Amino acid sequence: MSRFQPKNPDYRAIAFHTFEQQRAMKTLGISITRVEPGEVDLAMDYRSDLTQQHGFIHAGIITAGLDNACGIAAFTLMPAGAGILTVEFKTNLLAPARGERFAFRATVVKPGRTLTVCEARAYAAHDGAETLIATMSGTLMALAPREDAATDRAHMPA
Repeated sequence: MSRFQPKNPDYRAIAFHTFEQQRAMKTLGISITRVEPGEVDLAMDYRSDLTQQHGFIHAGIITAGLDNACGIAAFTLMPAGAGILTVEFKTNLLAPARGERFAFRATVVKPGRTLTVCEARAYAAHDGAETLIATMSGTLMALAPREDAATDRAHMPA
């Protein structure tokens, strides 16, 4: 049971919809595996095209997964029609990103009307064991619903 009460009863469907609109996550092969109020788990399989020169998943890819996990976790607590943007994060890379599968787990620490603080952890799974490879502390800003949002989306490239 989550310690947070969502402001939007449709938070789960809207979180999945918002996530599906993010082409970067599709490109990286990251998917949602769990959503609760103020919490989210994402997953990604190892892909050699996402590695750096030593064969580890690139730190930028790990950071993208952590950032998105924080964003979706914060988004689950937003009122209907609101959006979310990252305004700051700090990542600690703790171990090389090597494994068969990667998990990005985020939790809201302090929700707010304007700013929400989240923490996330990235794990690499190998032979059934998980290793903590990175942590993130992030601050996300709520975007108020806008009447012209539909018009803005209509002018975005497909």
